Amino acid sequence: MSERQRWPAWSLWIGARYLRARRANRFVGFISAIAMAGILLGVAVLIAVLSVMNGFETELRSRILDVVAHATLEGQNGRLDDWRRIRELTGGRPEVIAVAPYAAGWGMLVSGTRSAAVELRGVEPGAERTVSRLHEHLRGAALEELQPGRYRLLLGRRLAGELQVASGDRVLLVVAQGQVTPAGLLQRMRSFTVAGLIDSGMFEYDRGLALLHLDDAARLLRLGDAVSGLRYRLTEPLRAARVVRALALEAAWALERDFLVSDWTRRHGNFFRSIQVTKSILFVVLLLLIAVAAFNIIATLVMVVKDKRGDIAILRAQGASPREILAVFLLQGTAIGALGTLAGVALGLAIAANITAVVHGLERLLGVTLVDPGVYLIADLPAEVRAADVALVGGTALVLAIAATIWPALRAAATQPAEALRHEV
Repeated sequence: MSERQRWPAWSLWIGARYLRARRANRFVGFISAIAMAGILLGVAVLIAVLSVMNGFETELRSRILDVVAHATLEGQNGRLDDWRRIRELTGGRPEVIAVAPYAAGWGMLVSGTRSAAVELRGVEPGAERTVSRLHEHLRGAALEELQPGRYRLLLGRRLAGELQVASGDRVLLVVAQGQVTPAGLLQRMRSFTVAGLIDSGMFEYDRGLALLHLDDAARLLRLGDAVSGLRYRLTEPLRAARVVRALALEAAWALERDFLVSDWTRRHGNFFRSIQVTKSILFVVLLLLIAVAAFNIIATLVMVVKDKRGDIAILRAQGASPREILAVFLLQGTAIGALGTLAGVALGLAIAANITAVVHGLERLLGVTLVDPGVYLIADLPAEVRAADVALVGGTALVLAIAATIWPALRAAATQPAEALRHEV
């Protein structure tokens, strides 16, 4: 039987035997268990944390897309006069699900002695339902409450709380665009009735958004028959930037004028960039825990090599090659890393799948609130396990574990039989 055919079988058998701690050398077994536990905990925590970050990212994207359109197309001077023709030109594209006009501006709401700046968004209720799911986040009203000429508006929940108003109350809306008269600058203002509240779960909108009918907004903002722009809902939101540019180029070619375009990734890109940076930092920091466990594998194998010098010498004297001795300890260290990694992946997946129960259990045990809905706008931690993250974490841990076995295994393979037996004697 050739060397290539015979070395794996007995090398594997001896490596597995060295993994089992004997009564005379339990300390080596204890260090092996610590190394395995370190890899297990590092992998499990890293998978659980990345899953929670993925869940936050998905939840944030969902909440943003509930409130905003995927993309917008506006006129260069803040108004779009021929918006109906542009809607016909661009609305028939296969990438476009729906198009809705809107009017946007800034103003100030006044209720008694309280006032707050507000972003105004004039919409057509029927068309708005097709480009966003904001109607699903209304309390005490529907979009159809906004009717032209009745001067009603929907306020963000936090904004209404700051002004201390509720449905049915009246507020004074002062728009930012004033009118110059011989007597000076005359602000345009109008009394509105609060028709309902917006509870989107996004502080930016719950604190600073007011919806009103498109006709009322156009009248206040002096737009006439024009609008501020068009809002689009697309089949692929992640390609919104590319699609809206193509739509603008098509309209610009047909109408021989330029447009301003934007999309949800541009306006809210900082949220997702911060999540990605946080994920990268957490990955590096928690990877250090796995690296420490890999150093424990080095310590374990060094002690095993020192303890088994006599066995190594006897094996070499009986004809074992350095390559076969190298395989014994490589297999031993790899087994520690593989078992720790597999157990860590299983534990990490279990934690991610039951993260809500884990958090609630910790809250009851510690008597503290770890996830405050008033701060994070969610009552439970979201978690989303991605196969790529699991493969990256498991693969990195396994590579570190295997790399940690190389030096002790080479040291064992370089053992000289005569030298080792003389020290044993």
